[in-house]
Amino acid sequence: MTLVAIIDGKPNRNNYSEHFPFEFDHFHLCSRNIPKILKKDVDIDVDLDLYDFVILVGAEATKHYAKVSVGNFAGILCDNKFLPITNPAMLIFKPEGKPEFDRNIKKINEYISGKRTNLVVTGDFKGIIDEEEARAFLQEILDLPENHPVAIDTETTALEPRNGYILGISLAYKIKHGRYIATDAMNDENTELLHKIIAKHSMIFQNRKFDEKWLNYHFGTKFKLDSHDTMVMHYTLDETQGSHGLKILALKHTDYGDYDTPLVEFKEEYCKTHGISKDDFTYDLIPFDIICIYASIDAACTLELYFKFWPIVSAHPKLRPLYTTILIPATHFLMEMEETGIPMSKVRLEASSKYLDYQIMEAKKAVYRFPEIAIFEEHQGAVFNPNSPMQLRKLLFDYLGLPPSKLTDSGATSTDSEVLEGLSELHDLPKAILKIRKLSKIKNTYVDKILPALDRDGRIRTNFNLIFTTSGRLSSSGKFNAQQIPRDDPIIKGCITARVGYKIISQDLSTAEVYYAAVISGDKKMQGIFLSGGDFHSSTAKLVFNLPCAVEDVKKLFPTERQAAKAVTFGILYGSGAASVSETVTKESGNYFSVQDAQDVISDYFKTFSTLKKWLDARKKEIQTNGYIYSFFGRKRRLSNVFSPDKGIAAHEVRSGINALIQSLASDINLIASMEIRNELKRLNIPAEIFMLVHDSIVVHCKEEYVEQVQAIMKECTQRDRGCSIPGFPIGIDQDVGMDYSFEKFEKTYAINDDNFLVKLEKAA
Repeated sequence: MTLVAIIDGKPNRNNYSEHFPFEFDHFHLCSRNIPKILKKDVDIDVDLDLYDFVILVGAEATKHYAKVSVGNFAGILCDNKFLPITNPAMLIFKPEGKPEFDRNIKKINEYISGKRTNLVVTGDFKGIIDEEEARAFLQEILDLPENHPVAIDTETTALEPRNGYILGISLAYKIKHGRYIATDAMNDENTELLHKIIAKHSMIFQNRKFDEKWLNYHFGTKFKLDSHDTMVMHYTLDETQGSHGLKILALKHTDYGDYDTPLVEFKEEYCKTHGISKDDFTYDLIPFDIICIYASIDAACTLELYFKFWPIVSAHPKLRPLYTTILIPATHFLMEMEETGIPMSKVRLEASSKYLDYQIMEAKKAVYRFPEIAIFEEHQGAVFNPNSPMQLRKLLFDYLGLPPSKLTDSGATSTDSEVLEGLSELHDLPKAILKIRKLSKIKNTYVDKILPALDRDGRIRTNFNLIFTTSGRLSSSGKFNAQQIPRDDPIIKGCITARVGYKIISQDLSTAEVYYAAVISGDKKMQGIFLSGGDFHSSTAKLVFNLPCAVEDVKKLFPTERQAAKAVTFGILYGSGAASVSETVTKESGNYFSVQDAQDVISDYFKTFSTLKKWLDARKKEIQTNGYIYSFFGRKRRLSNVFSPDKGIAAHEVRSGINALIQSLASDINLIASMEIRNELKRLNIPAEIFMLVHDSIVVHCKEEYVEQVQAIMKECTQRDRGCSIPGFPIGIDQDVGMDYSFEKFEKTYAINDDNFLVKLEKAA
């Protein structure tokens, strides 16, 4: 008889007999029903050796025993004993997970009944260290018919090509077959064969931007623009965040299973034996006989995913053009942009670091001047540390008696920035502590991380991610997060500088989301506001409230009405209700604006823009019926949570879908325009290059004498009619030109005189 145990986090109402028809023993990690289980709370008493299988329910139990993520390993047999599964209670809030949950329940039942066993990876996988053997294999691929699918992958010693070297190259051209060629076997003749293979065949990557950059940098390769990427292909099919990595895709869509186990085990043992952290471990430490099998399967798995995904994408009338005309060209464009790098001023960064040190020191002095700090230290018998949440909690809520407003995930009273912002209106001490935090964040998150990451040419090279958001907006990661540059302080933007003889041009889309809402809804009155020109929100306020003044006077004479119109406009796009509009208008205008006032404005707004209302209602019905919706350029946004019995969750899903329709259109237009600008600059051989996309902005480094020409090109490419413009009135743009990305705000904020804007910084140092 097969003995089975089920272990979940804590006591709950789950009825596991609904899912598992066999007998089992049931245990909890923690016998108490607490919000979050910490290591110290685990009080389970069970002998796992008594059981053939242990089903681990939820993230906490899975991590505690199997040491893996339940999201990645649900339904997968780990260590020949553990079977992770997501908590069925989560389906109440996220019903989109039901199909995957049911599939994983079926797998677990098959494991326990003996119908399924962990597959042993079979196939022809090996490493090559001999130059002649490598030549024969490469020639074998080259001799295949033209455009034969060939998967390619690399193993490297670092994340960036300038920081390391390639250990080897993996290639696969048929199922269950792969080779890993050590770099030492890639002599000039074999490198030339690789170039010929790339020119002749249809090359397939999993994360093309990574591998192509490495191969271009170290082997001088040039890939065809239409080379495939299974990671992008899967994103086209399913935009769910965090689901596009090779390991996850292999577990879900192939029978290779958890094939990198030997590599993971070696890594863990090596780190333990040599006393190094996993972050410091590099792949050159892995023995060739281990890495060659893993790397060969990487390529073979990529090829198999291509054969599964491409027929689906290529046959779909919306997804195919999205993939072939936007996502794949954008992958290549972003790779080029990343290689261009963001130009930084090392002098300004170093001076800014010293200046911030000085400002942080002064801010701390200001905190210690509060009499409450002296009382606190005397009672506690310790020096107050503003970075200690525990001390801060006592100071704010016990000594100052300020009201707590929210809790952390662990149930403690929160002292985060949002809380401090609110408390700053009641007492000056939270404001002083918040200043330390803001200055420290700029220094620690940006300045101190950028300086050591600069390349020899004074640029920082980071990642612009195409597939990390469901809306299609870019994200940024790596050495520098370009999407989260501080807005309130120009110090970081001022360190992004043009080199001598060059200027920085930044172009933003103007009221993009409102514009595209007017376009795709077909509301002629809303489009008419754009056609009439002037301030959009003033014009809207005049129209909705029938204000007795000229549009240009609305901002001065009727600021509350203008703010109300603005709040309703954006509230509609982001799904805000009357309560949210009331709060926004009250805060922004300084005048109390009741919920009833807000509801009245929303009603008047929809009477004015009735076609917009009809469009919103139609999209809502479409989402509620189908559980998905397509954007203008064919992005499919899956919205299964709309079927949740929780009305709040279902309503949020509708708002998310409508927002995605508008936001994705704006971001896609900006991305398409960027690629066309890049192509035009190359065609005309203009010394200018796009080095950054930030939200709806395109940022260019341009030689001074070409600035006006490049500005004209940027405008023309962005305002081209792609079937989503107001006839006779293209999307508005705003352009700035300057020596740095702050466009003089850096100098104005930190200068003592016009001759030397670094004087203040140098004095602080």
